[in-house]
Amino acid sequence: MMDNLNKRNEYIQNAKTIVVKVGSSTLTYSNGLLNLNHIEGLVRQLSDLHNMGYNVVLVTSGAIGAGMGKLGLKERPKTIPEKQAAAAVGQGILMHMYEKVFSEYGKTVGQILLTKEDMTHPVRKNNAHNAFSSLLEQKVIPIINENDAVVVDEIKVGDNDTLSAYVAQLVEADLLILMSDIDGLYDCDPRKNKAAKLLDFIPEITEEIEACAGGAGSNLGTGGMATKINAAKISTSSGISMVIVNGENAKNLRYVLEGKDVGTWFEASKIN
Repeated sequence: MMDNLNKRNEYIQNAKTIVVKVGSSTLTYSNGLLNLNHIEGLVRQLSDLHNMGYNVVLVTSGAIGAGMGKLGLKERPKTIPEKQAAAAVGQGILMHMYEKVFSEYGKTVGQILLTKEDMTHPVRKNNAHNAFSSLLEQKVIPIINENDAVVVDEIKVGDNDTLSAYVAQLVEADLLILMSDIDGLYDCDPRKNKAAKLLDFIPEITEEIEACAGGAGSNLGTGGMATKINAAKISTSSGISMVIVNGENAKNLRYVLEGKDVGTWFEASKIN
C-alpha cells in the first residue's frame, strides 16, 4: 500500500498540467437545474490549484442538463435534434455560470467546443493544440465540452470520459482526474454488494480490471465505469496517469495533488 502511495507521490511531484473532468451528476440536480453549491466548490478548488502554479484544463458535462432546466423538460431528450437544442441553450448557461464564479477568484476562462475530428484530423488537431498552448501560456483556464449542438454520430466522441482522455493527449497533460459519482473502481458493484472493495492502485489495465467495470465495451459497467476504463487506456498508454475520485467532495482534487490515498489511481505506461 505504502509503496503504491509513494509511486503516486513521486509522479505528482513532477506534474504541471492537469486535466479535470466533471460529470453531469456532479454539476446538476436530477431535474436538470445547476447544483450551484457543487459548482462553487469545484471552481474554488480549481482556482486554488491554478494559484499553486498548475496549468488547469476543465472538461465539463452538463450542457444538455442545464438546457433541460431552462426549457422546462422533465426528462432527458431522446432524439438528436432535441439533444442539440437543449445543448445549444444549456451551453451558454453553463459557461455564464463558470465565467461568473471563476471571475470571483480572479481567473479568466476560455471555451473550446470539440468534435472527434478536432482530435483525429492532423491539421485540426494541430490547430487545437496551438489554441490550447496559447491559452495556457496566457494563464487562461480552458473549459472544454463536446460540441453537442451540432455533433452527429459520425463526428461525436460520445462521452466526456473519453473526450477528457483525448484532451489530456492534446495538451500533453501530466495527470487526468475524473470526478465521478462514485469513489473509484471497485472489485464488484458496491450498490449490490456491501463487501465491495475499492481498488486504490491499478498498475496495468488487465482483463480482470475490465471485468470489474462490466467488461470491455460494456455501457452497463459499475457506476458507469466502462467509459472510465476506456479513458484510462487512452491516457495511460500516452504516458499520462489517471485517477478517479468522487466529485461530491471538490476537496478531493487537492487531496490527489497532496498525495493522499483517495480514489483509484491508474499508473501511466512507460513511454520509450
